[in-house]
Amino acid sequence: MKKVAIIMGSDSDLPIVTPAIKQLKELGIDTEVRVMSAHRTPEQAHDFSKNAMGNGFGVIIAAAGMAAHLGGVLAAGTTIPVIGIPCSAKVLDGMDAMLATVMMPPGIPVATVGVNAAKNAAILAAEILAVGDSDLQSKLIAMRQDMAEQVIQKDAALQEKLKEI
Repeated sequence: MKKVAIIMGSDSDLPIVTPAIKQLKELGIDTEVRVMSAHRTPEQAHDFSKNAMGNGFGVIIAAAGMAAHLGGVLAAGTTIPVIGIPCSAKVLDGMDAMLATVMMPPGIPVATVGVNAAKNAAILAAEILAVGDSDLQSKLIAMRQDMAEQVIQKDAALQEKLKEI
């Protein structure tokens, strides 16, 4: 199975990406987590993405805040899917990062999840990899069934509480 890279623009993004790391581990997907900057280490970021396919990666997740050009810089160097996680900063609550990540020029797409939505980025990465992996597809189906069961159980508990009102 191909690996997933999680590239953070800063080590301060680790608390945001931790749910993605955990989700990928739960699904049995090898993950490499690195810090690279679109602005401070652009050559390193470009080299990483240029060589990502040859190094066994199938998806890159890029987590960055503020100007959030990391996803675009990584996407410019590869044709494997790049998923952006816009990270919330003290300024604009992540809306600046969301717009920077979403508004890519034609031909260099970056799939984008919600602000700080690392778990969704991991699930999307797994879904991309599962296109060619029936075992991973089965894990994702089971995960969705578990989520549905949790909702059904919560609804049943709510219905019992409402009888008391």
